[in-house]
Amino acid sequence: MKRSTFLILSITGVYSAILHAAAWSVNNFLMTGPKAYLTYSSSVAAGAHSGMEECKFQFGWERWNCPESALQLSTHNRLRSATRETSFVHAISSAGVMYTLTRNCSMGDFESCGCDDSRNGRVGGRGWVWGGCSDNVEFGERISKLFVDALETGHDTRALINLHNNEVGRLAVKATMKRACKCHGVSGSCSIQTCWLQLAEFREIGNYLKIKYDQAHKLEMDKRRMRAGNSADSRGATAETFHHVHPSELVFLEDSPDYCTRNASLGHHGTEGRECLQTGKNLSQWEKRSCRRLCTECGLRVEERRTEVVASCNCKFHWCCTVRCEQCRQLVAKHFCARRDTAAAAPNHIRRRNKGHKR
Repeated sequence: MKRSTFLILSITGVYSAILHAAAWSVNNFLMTGPKAYLTYSSSVAAGAHSGMEECKFQFGWERWNCPESALQLSTHNRLRSATRETSFVHAISSAGVMYTLTRNCSMGDFESCGCDDSRNGRVGGRGWVWGGCSDNVEFGERISKLFVDALETGHDTRALINLHNNEVGRLAVKATMKRACKCHGVSGSCSIQTCWLQLAEFREIGNYLKIKYDQAHKLEMDKRRMRAGNSADSRGATAETFHHVHPSELVFLEDSPDYCTRNASLGHHGTEGRECLQTGKNLSQWEKRSCRRLCTECGLRVEERRTEVVASCNCKFHWCCTVRCEQCRQLVAKHFCARRDTAAAAPNHIRRRNKGHKR
């Protein structure tokens, strides 16, 4: 087989091992893949998982909450949509893979990679010079692009959109990097500083891409020219559209479906049965409105359920050196979206349909 074929099979195996425990797995890749990439497979899998977990966190209290069905990064196997949500999935997954590869590189996990010292010794600004051990994002970007972009074997508009959004994720890793510095000088005077670049926390990258999601740009394509397939006319239409798109801007092609209702064919579970928040400490305004957004505006009612929670309490320190706690049981009120009768649901359903874009 050619190397590209191995890469496609390997990354498919990595993702399917995480998502569905399918026949392909990391072990399959280890037995059949090119030796040069064996070292990176576990990092790719861990990075993909990090992206999935961050996606679920960012959309935890929204109608679309990053279900497992959305996390297949191929435009094949029925997943041909190019919605706003799909754009985020591609970006955060690509960022996760690049982030983990970069971090593992800096930690010395790969023999073929180390710190980025290409700028060491240069003056970076007033009172500081480049030095130390910068995270090698160039390495992480190169290897992650090899793995993630290999999934897109098509040449249509959706494939190009996915590749673009993959790149947005990689750019986000670079855009959020932090400068760390160490002081030098007599008696801690800090007359000069040595500085290097390091990765931000992955949560910050997730927050950055969530803003990009909210600002995502819908591409207006000439449908007549798109229907021409892989012809010169179709490629021309695509090139003209992407000419006006900024490299760090998420793009999508299709409007989001109604995430209030279940759609098994698209893998959407709807909001019935979802938990929402009404009370609690330190809730954001977005979280406080979750019951209205998930239940009321979707034609559902808010149902309160009493749930028994067991937690450690009355903890005491005993010399030396243990902490002993009691197990306390407490009834906690939780709120869920539940179905209501059709007549009562109609006004809310109509009102919901007349609103603008909702997540």
